[in-house]
Amino acid sequence: MKKLVLAVVTAAAVLGAALIPSGPPVEAATSGFASAVSAIKQLSWQTNSSVNALAVTGNTVYAGGLFTRIRQPGKPAGQGEAARTYIAAFNRTTGAPLAFAPKLNGAVWSIATSPDGNWVVIGGDFTTVNGIKRNRIAMFSVKTGKLVQAWDPSVSTRVKAIAIFGNSVFFGGSFGRVDNVTRNHLAAVRLIQGDLLPWNPNADDEVYAIDLSDNGTRVFVGGPFRRINNKDHYSLAMTNNTTGAAYTMPAAAAIPKPTATCTTRVKDIDTLGNKVFVANGGDGGGCYDGVLAADATTGQLLWKNNCLGATEAIKAIGNWVYKGSHAHSCPGAFPDGTGTHYLLVESAINGNIGPWFPNTDANQSSTTKVGPLAFASGGNDLWVGGDFVHVNGKIQQGLTRFTNAAGGAAPAAPKVPAVSRAVTNQIAVHFKDSYDLDNLSLTYNVFRGATNISSQKLTTYYWQPRKTIIVVDKGVKKGQTVSYHIEIHDGRNIMKGPAVTVKVP
Repeated sequence: MKKLVLAVVTAAAVLGAALIPSGPPVEAATSGFASAVSAIKQLSWQTNSSVNALAVTGNTVYAGGLFTRIRQPGKPAGQGEAARTYIAAFNRTTGAPLAFAPKLNGAVWSIATSPDGNWVVIGGDFTTVNGIKRNRIAMFSVKTGKLVQAWDPSVSTRVKAIAIFGNSVFFGGSFGRVDNVTRNHLAAVRLIQGDLLPWNPNADDEVYAIDLSDNGTRVFVGGPFRRINNKDHYSLAMTNNTTGAAYTMPAAAAIPKPTATCTTRVKDIDTLGNKVFVANGGDGGGCYDGVLAADATTGQLLWKNNCLGATEAIKAIGNWVYKGSHAHSCPGAFPDGTGTHYLLVESAINGNIGPWFPNTDANQSSTTKVGPLAFASGGNDLWVGGDFVHVNGKIQQGLTRFTNAAGGAAPAAPKVPAVSRAVTNQIAVHFKDSYDLDNLSLTYNVFRGATNISSQKLTTYYWQPRKTIIVVDKGVKKGQTVSYHIEIHDGRNIMKGPAVTVKVP
């Protein structure tokens, strides 16, 4: 049932009503759009299959996955293509491809760049790079794009996650041996030399995600495992960066243990400042699929949300956590029945849904069928990879990007208002609220001719039924002919609607 919001105003006074779900919205003071990046898709090349991993260094973006070709923006499959076997690099400013084009014989599942910007390490299923033996992990020079010949750790099976800090490369996956030494699902090698390090958390099952605290003292790992070094640490652990011993991490208790009908596991981890953000995905109705935040030193839980629809990827930028998921229900925000929200942003402060509403789809012919799978950022942009084929309703397969460039989404334009004349010397103006994919709060101005008789700031979400607002104009006289129109302002764009003319009774 649609709600009716009544605001009674005169030319000098406004009584406004805020249209919000339970809990206050969270917005930043950015003109035109309210989170770190806009929902407007920027130009970038595409891929012919899933992008599983992304990483940024300087003005270069590395993408890895199941794809074998890339193609120009907006082109349908088969047109404007170039060969890239499972790995490609793009200009971060323009979205255009770079010459980097090594030939791999298997998929890429993970990418990380070194903090000094000199090296990029990839992991996956491949066993050769440019015809040279490389068992599931390889390193390239960022400057030359060439494979580092002397760096050749050998991993027994898939490398699913990589993180680099200082002179150490930490990685996880489904493997059991590295350089023919037992390393169950987690290992580390030196960045420059490539030799195996003592770090050995000894997970009892696969690892999907890995990241380090900003100071490098904690290594966070996630996946479907139950034990680390033969001690209970279900799905999430905080480990020592030298030995791999697991610290107590109270926040891990927020991830429910598996039951006969529900299993949930960590899909991605991202750290920023002294916080670590953890993404979960579950199998079974109502399983935990949300995001949690913890203190990166103590492991204490800071917040947890309970959106349903597995979260596959997260990226923290400033006070925002961007999430790639197939969310279909978020308590306090949107219920089931509003569709699948593949891209969302949450407040890094409290986990509330924030003002950013682009969307993708999920390719039902892909192996994953979930939509976004990987995020990366250079600080003022967000690159998204996955198995999607459309972004914001337009053709864009596998890869897209969003930026903080000037602009942003505009509110939907208001329609001609309705008027009623039941009371002498008064006109009631009726209009619907609007929405903006970059903002929650919009300013609604009601004009009588060129005079602004009402200004109110209301908060709306695009998935809500549109609500009716009534403004009563008492500043008119009997027999006067007047016109009214609505203007909606999002901080940058002003959308002006058509006018209606009426005679005052």
